[in-house]
Amino acid sequence: VQLQASGGGLVQAGGSLRLSCAASGSTFSINVIGWYRQAPGKQRELVATITRDGDTNYADSVKGRFTISRDNAYNAVSLQMNSLKPEDTAVYYCNAKGNWYSHWGQGTQVTVSS
Repeated sequence: VQLQASGGGLVQAGGSLRLSCAASGSTFSINVIGWYRQAPGKQRELVATITRDGDTNYADSVKGRFTISRDNAYNAVSLQMNSLKPEDTAVYYCNAKGNWYSHWGQGTQVTVSS
């Protein structure tokens, strides 16, 4: 499975951005797909994930502000980010997990100015 992320950028606090991740290859094997982020000097952390059954999981810090969605074929997953805060600034990574793998896409920078 290959992942291509897009949609990052610079936005003012309170603004919105939408990240997209296009998956290709053996997308039928994906069990969970989602987004993680890594801020400078910090560890990579989960932002949001969605399972094949449509179950979602969000970090407490983004609940109510971010929404993850995917198409039924798992070819694309999006992260709608609203009410962005400066602490959301990070490199965001798309991740896909199957039974025997965990694949990462390239990161996309999100910068939120105060």
